[in-house]
Amino acid sequence: MRSCCCEIKRACAWCPLPETWYMRSLHRTGAPHGERSARWEAPSPAMDEQVPVLCEQLVRAVTVMMEPESSQEYRLEALKFCEEFKEKSPLCVPCGLQLSNKSQSPFIRHFGLHILEHVIKFRWNDMAPENKVCLKDSVMDLISHGIRTILEEESHIKDMMARIVVEMIKREWPQHWPDMLNELDSLTRVGEAQTELVMFILLRLAEDVVTFQNLPPQRRRDILTTMTQNMNVLFAFMLNILQQSVQQYQHLKTDPTNSEKAQGMCRVAVAALNTLAGYIDWVTISHIMADNCKLLGMLCVLLSEPELQLEAAECLLIAVSRKGKMEDRIPLLILFGDEAIEYILSVAQMADTETLEEKRYILLKRICQLICTLGTQICALTQNPDLKVNVPGNFNKYLETLLSFTQHPSQFLTSSTMLTWGTLFRHEVLSRDPHLIAAVPDFLRASMVSIVRVGFPSKDNSPSCKYSKLDFESDEEFNNFFNSFRALLGGVVRAACYLDPKTGFRIAKEWLSYQLSAPLDPGPHNSKPGETPCSMLSTSFLQWEAMTFFCECVISQYFRVVPKEELPVTEGMGLLQQVLNYETMDPLILSFVLTNLSSLIPFISYMSSYMPPVLSKLLDAISFQLPGDTKVSKSRGVMNVRRHANSSLIKVCRDYPELVLPHFEQLHARIKAMLGEEQLLTQMGKCALMEALILVSNQFKNYDKQRAFLEELVSPLVSMWISEETQRAFSGPNEFISFVGADILASQQEEEDRGGPNRSQLGLCTFTLLAMVKRSQWPTDLEEAKAGGFLIGYNPSGAPLFRNPCAGILLKVLDSLLALIRTMNSLYLPEVMSKMGDTFCKSLNMLEMDKKILTGSSQPTIEDYDFPVKTILSRIQVFFASLFDSCHHILGNCGPSIPHEFYSIPNMTSHLLSSVFTNLDNVPDYRLRIILRVFVKPFIISCPPEKYESLVCPILGPLLVYLHQRLSRKWLSINQRTTVSEEDYTEEDSESQEVLEEQLARVLTREVVDLIGSCCIARKGVDFCASTADVGHSAGQADGDDEEMMATEAVVPGTIELTELGQFLVGNEEISTALLVISYSPLVWKDTIACQRAASQLCWPLLKQVMSTSLPADAALCLFSNILCGLQAHGQHESCKFPLLQLAFQTYEALRPQYQELRGLMEQVPDIQRDSLEQFDTKLLSPQLKASEKKRREQFRKLIAGCIGKPLGEQFRKEVHIRNLPALLKKKTRPALDSESVLSSCDGSLMALFQP
Repeated sequence: MRSCCCEIKRACAWCPLPETWYMRSLHRTGAPHGERSARWEAPSPAMDEQVPVLCEQLVRAVTVMMEPESSQEYRLEALKFCEEFKEKSPLCVPCGLQLSNKSQSPFIRHFGLHILEHVIKFRWNDMAPENKVCLKDSVMDLISHGIRTILEEESHIKDMMARIVVEMIKREWPQHWPDMLNELDSLTRVGEAQTELVMFILLRLAEDVVTFQNLPPQRRRDILTTMTQNMNVLFAFMLNILQQSVQQYQHLKTDPTNSEKAQGMCRVAVAALNTLAGYIDWVTISHIMADNCKLLGMLCVLLSEPELQLEAAECLLIAVSRKGKMEDRIPLLILFGDEAIEYILSVAQMADTETLEEKRYILLKRICQLICTLGTQICALTQNPDLKVNVPGNFNKYLETLLSFTQHPSQFLTSSTMLTWGTLFRHEVLSRDPHLIAAVPDFLRASMVSIVRVGFPSKDNSPSCKYSKLDFESDEEFNNFFNSFRALLGGVVRAACYLDPKTGFRIAKEWLSYQLSAPLDPGPHNSKPGETPCSMLSTSFLQWEAMTFFCECVISQYFRVVPKEELPVTEGMGLLQQVLNYETMDPLILSFVLTNLSSLIPFISYMSSYMPPVLSKLLDAISFQLPGDTKVSKSRGVMNVRRHANSSLIKVCRDYPELVLPHFEQLHARIKAMLGEEQLLTQMGKCALMEALILVSNQFKNYDKQRAFLEELVSPLVSMWISEETQRAFSGPNEFISFVGADILASQQEEEDRGGPNRSQLGLCTFTLLAMVKRSQWPTDLEEAKAGGFLIGYNPSGAPLFRNPCAGILLKVLDSLLALIRTMNSLYLPEVMSKMGDTFCKSLNMLEMDKKILTGSSQPTIEDYDFPVKTILSRIQVFFASLFDSCHHILGNCGPSIPHEFYSIPNMTSHLLSSVFTNLDNVPDYRLRIILRVFVKPFIISCPPEKYESLVCPILGPLLVYLHQRLSRKWLSINQRTTVSEEDYTEEDSESQEVLEEQLARVLTREVVDLIGSCCIARKGVDFCASTADVGHSAGQADGDDEEMMATEAVVPGTIELTELGQFLVGNEEISTALLVISYSPLVWKDTIACQRAASQLCWPLLKQVMSTSLPADAALCLFSNILCGLQAHGQHESCKFPLLQLAFQTYEALRPQYQELRGLMEQVPDIQRDSLEQFDTKLLSPQLKASEKKRREQFRKLIAGCIGKPLGEQFRKEVHIRNLPALLKKKTRPALDSESVLSSCDGSLMALFQP
């Protein structure tokens, strides 16, 4: 065998021959200049002389590519030479075979084998049959005599040889290569290396045919059918290889002189186990259970073989994890036998007691997964009453094994058992098993250990740390895992307490009592002098954190499960008294004390006399200070305690207002006194106290009394809000900047923050108004509302109209609120920002915390104990952000809270347009997003129908047009960035800023889609998004032609309808146009989530409603064009492809009969078949010729397949074409019957049927 070469434009440094030689050589081989050989021919004698020369040049080229010292220019030249050789040379096969000789270096051999693989994948269809046979025989001969020993041969060489054989099998077996299995069997008799390679071939064949399914449906069916028919022989063959190799390995490993031989047999056994693992998952269960469960027994025995136990465990795990029919899984319960469980448990103990090694630890994980999967199978089988599967007799032994993994120091192993425990505790049958109920206390005590946040890989303070170093790369990764694990563990603890709530409560009580009596232990990482005694790494902090979470889970479930008459009120009140009596000046510990207090508060409903001390404890915590502090401390611990106490007080007043009401006067007096001390509370603390009072005041159930109380409570703040000084500050941006002290940012000198008090008062006003509008409400009972004076009448539809006690206060400050919003929007005017300077502009920027959340930046694992020192700039930045949010929250809550008064304000539309929607061009995206989500959405949704025309239309119509224009410019700018050269970037441009801007465009687009959906779409029944995603997943698993079917049949028609508001908006011509345009635009914008939501929820319901009236032809073209462009942009994403295909099909079928122009648009689809389009249109326009909907969808999908986008990795990939072979089973054709002869022969018989 010899070789030839390909054309190269010029001589390369690694090839001394001139260019003319390549040209002459190319002409001698018969390949025209610049053309690819049409088919591979056997080399002539003249060509044979070229092979050594070309092989030498290929070796030099590959060497240049692999050597680090080679320059980029030479490396690219060498790569070009090799690629052209593979594509154009007619002598790739002989060159590839010669380069694959074992005398060559490994990377040269790999390149030679790669040439052969390339020929098989891309030239096989052009080869003559005799050349195919010659190549196949050469490859098999190469495997027999051209590879090194099993220990010497490189793994990538073995993998490449297996790939070559499998590629030939995929093209020729079984029709043209019926003896393939016999030839593989013959190879196993040559040596260990060949046997291992045969295992690789069988494994790769199973992966390509069953797992990846990367060949045409018919070829896949042919190969899979033949494999299934021969599976008895194939499985016995693999088992025999495994058994023989294991026996020889066990025999040879004891002889030191045969250590290499033993290692070789071990390699064969490992390969056999890996190959079996590739088949066990999908072959029929009878093969696995054949010969009295020979395979499972062998795998259990191999668990004790150190060199093979990991592969054996993986095989067992795959076998136990089998899906499919329930009755097929019943034989797997043999692994619940005593002998099998003992094998598994002994291996786990052996792996755990030895020195920690990564391989041993991986084995332990596999054994843990095996135990957990066994539990999943027994749960599934016992759940089905038709199978009549009983609980295994040694179920208690299984639970002990599962519990041993739960008690393991490794947090990963513990977390792996949680899903199994949760399934067992929630199981209808097994949850009643006495062994499982008896295991609940042990599980809860094991959870008490696992729930402690220890095991960081950078630490050595726990046995878990050494395992975490193998499982996690950093403390941050461990912390993220632990948060998820603890949430999962909490759910399982609640499920366990559902079975045995009294035991859970007893354990929680013991732990809480112990922590309350134990002295604090700061641990080795205690804080610096002058700071609190505990840090987040202190032993006491970790124990209190774990205990608090555990008690929350247990006690909350206890109140849900145990009947009221069986609650241990005395024990609960005693525990509550212990918590109330506990005193500590450690803010971290006090925060946990408050959490436990909140958990025990439900006991107060049985003994209301404890409410005053509870309120007193919370109020003391709200004003908590460290010893020696004369004003509010800014330490993180103190601030967390105050926030925690605020939220706990609000929770008590929200959930138990009837219990607080008898003590309202005392509470009011205490809060009033606290509000009078300016240095005692933060503004948020003052707001929380007033919010608690507002919640309790709802229990007055008397409109006049509640209104008078609210007016008294907020009158100082309202007076400040409507004062002349404040009104002047709201009149314009310059006045407002001076009022809040932001003008200090314009100067370069450090000055006193004189605007701090004004900012503080303004913040308190807005927070309190927001609390009032959210919390103040009328009674839910109609009779109580009528008796209390809240009912003012009924609307035209008969629904009652209520008045809110806070309405008068809100209407009093509403004009000032709108003026403030207008002024805040004016801060972004270019003239204002240029006048104030760059520092002021930074104060209007997005908060760093919001940026991190938006971009998904990681947060620190362990928070700093103290807040960073805030500058004037950071304070003003936070103030602007919170004030903007609060103002729009107040305005947005006016609609649901005071609908009658709010929507009846004269000229409301003009007021809103001149305030909220002024200067939107300069308002940044992160502020516009708040306007849409916080104000516009609730304002429109809560609007009464009689106000649609006067309020919704004048606002929503222009807003939708503006949002479409703004987002279109944003996405155009983002798309153009890919075409900008590096020279066009300036120093100010940064990658992080571009990422932030693009992410803001995405969330704003989703916000707009969500706004339209909330206003116009009513979802009923199955969630459309979930159904399309599920169908898409199932379609990927389908067989044969079903793989290519559009998976949209499962979308239930009629699940999405237009709301009353949606029908009204679509009926308005101007708004309907804007709705359609902005609903179809996300299809082409590069955000998959917005595209998926719009395609599946918005587009078709809106279009269907508009079609009933009128739709211009250019609009129909535009909408359908957006769908096709959306397929081009998002077709690579399954979540978008299926709803877009469904939408395209529905739209074309609905619009094509009315709009002939769509035909021209369809003709522009790449690679469309004009005759197929003509046939589809003919059937579409002729109802009597219409096929079934399923067939029409499939035909349409094939028509537009050319415009469906592909992932970047597939766009330029060279396609592999595998031809179908003659069918294995030919369908028998029935002869056509002559109808006349049949009828004539049956004439007499037919008449006889009707004779009496």
